[in-house]
This record gives sequence, C-alpha cells and structure tokens, in this order.
Amino acid sequence: MQIGRHDIKISGIDKTLLAATQKRLDMLTKPLGSLGRLEEIAKTVAAITEKKKISLKNKVIVTMAGDHGIAREGVSAYPMEVTPQMVLNFLNGGAGINVLARHAGARVIVVDMGVNFDFKGVPGLVDKKIGMGTKSFTKGPAMTRLEAVKCIEAGIEIVLAEKELDMVGTGDMGIGNTSPSAAITSIYTGKTVAEVTGRGTGIDDKGLKNKIELIEKGLALNKPEREDALDVLSKVGGFEIGGLAGVILGGAMRKIPVVIDGFISTAAALIAVNLEPKAGEYLLASHNSVENGHRHALEYLKLKPLLELELRLGEGTGAALAMNIIEAAVKILNEMATFESAGVTDKK
Repeated sequence: MQIGRHDIKISGIDKTLLAATQKRLDMLTKPLGSLGRLEEIAKTVAAITEKKKISLKNKVIVTMAGDHGIAREGVSAYPMEVTPQMVLNFLNGGAGINVLARHAGARVIVVDMGVNFDFKGVPGLVDKKIGMGTKSFTKGPAMTRLEAVKCIEAGIEIVLAEKELDMVGTGDMGIGNTSPSAAITSIYTGKTVAEVTGRGTGIDDKGLKNKIELIEKGLALNKPEREDALDVLSKVGGFEIGGLAGVILGGAMRKIPVVIDGFISTAAALIAVNLEPKAGEYLLASHNSVENGHRHALEYLKLKPLLELELRLGEGTGAALAMNIIEAAVKILNEMATFESAGVTDKK
C-alpha cells in the first residue's frame, strides 16, 4: 500500500511465537497461567518483536497536537487557546504526560500537527504543521484528501526517524478532538452518534446535546465513505488523529509494540487498521477511558485494555502507565527462573 511517499509494508505477527513463548512461560517457577494477563502481554510482545531476549529500553510517547474548527461551535468546556498553552506546558515538562513518562522512563516527542498558533520555532517542538487547525466538519470536509495523506506521512516519518526505538506510545492534545473521534467511531462501529459521544472536557447536558447534533449534522453533510479510511479522515478527522494513525503504521512497520492511549488515539487506530488491517496486530490498548465511545472502538479493534482507571486526560498518560506493566511482563519472561534452573520440583 502506498501513502504519499511511503510504501507501507506490514507483515502480520508470527503467531507461532505465541505458542513458543507460552511454552517458555509454562516452564517458569509458578503454577500454569498464574500471572494472568502478564503472560498474555509477554507473548504478544515476543510475537511482535520476534526476539527471544526482548529489550524495551528505548521508549517514546509521541504527543501530537492540533486544533479543530468544530471547537468554535461550543463542543468543549475549554477555549481553543488552551491547545497552544498546553503544548508549551509539555515542552516545559509540567504536564501530566511529562510526569508519567518520566516515571516510565520514556521520552515525550511533542508534535505540532496543526495548532492555530505560531510557535516561532520554539525549541523542542517538532513542526509537522499541516494547517492552522482543521475546518469545521459541520460546514464541509475538515481537510483535503492531500492533507489527510500528509498527516499520515508525518506520523510515519517521526517513528522511522528514531534510530533506536523499542516501544512507542500515542498521545494527543487538541480542544474539541473528542468530536471527530466520536464521528470516526460511529462510522466504523455502526453505533449511533449519541452512543459514542461523551462530555469531553466536561460539558453540561445542554452542551452534550449540541455536540451530538453537530456531529450528526457533519456526518449527514459529508457522507464519509466507510471503506475509504482517507476519505473518513479528510471528511471528519483531525490533523493529530491522522498523525497518530501514521505513528501506528510506522510502529508496525518497525515491528515494535504500539501502546495506544485513550479515545482520540483509539480513533486514530481505527483509521490505521482500516488503511492496513495487519497494523492492528501490533497494538496494545493501555486503558478504557470514561468517554462513551472508547469501549466501542476497543471492541471493534478486538483489544482488551490493560487498565481501568477512569482516565480522560489524553496526552499519552494512559500509554505511559501501561508501559510500566508491559515492561514488567517482559521482565518476567526474561528474568524469571525455570523449574529446572532453580532446582524447584515441577507439578506432577
């Protein structure tokens, strides 16, 4: 599959490694299956990386930011000015994602995909700006098809540019971005807009009703083609959502685990797997957020979240937390003694 300048070649994971890794896990000094989902995670990572001795030393969370035209129509409790302000907070190391990424030993790459602000080359910010925010999809397409391609290219390029990378997480920032995420989720899951639309940053009942009506209006107007993920992205998506879809594809191309964060990241995953279904085999879902549509999107992707912490911040915070668990699962596989090596009597 060709997207812009990139030939997307993704092979599915080697499923024989799942059985081989389970055999190794069954030899460790514990009752069979007693480490539950940690064993499942270890098997998945082994199959993704195709390595017997797995290292997850080099961890990166790509936090992408973009503004949304629909945010001007009252779908968020916060004004659009918060997007660039939070980007600067990320760069200064003071946001939730910075704290949790430091705890996980991960670097944060902050990317301007389309913030309605001139950052004037501020140090540390990766400039992949497609435009000064998307257009409101209640009045027409959010972006052009060419812009949608450029978003995905940007995400792929960021992942491929990293010299050493063992695991990548996705994160987002963009006032109003739960609206395009709900639209994308409705398109792919078949759920109604009301079923997949939540309160985002905390809007009241009147605001929620307005948000649902606006998303329904945008879908009726644009008529996105479900079988054409680029059409879906261009009609209702966000620049950062497209960028994160590219990050997912890039991670799968490099055969590394891709840890997706919350609702916006999972909407990006819907775009990615509808461009290349095999990319879904490289995904680990960090958590299930309180946004209504997130559970439905995860079910569509056949992903079971690692955490249930009632998170709804985004930024990559859930991905950072999950990285700790994923690394722990791999250490079990790498470091735990077998019955034979430890001289422990196995089950009869």
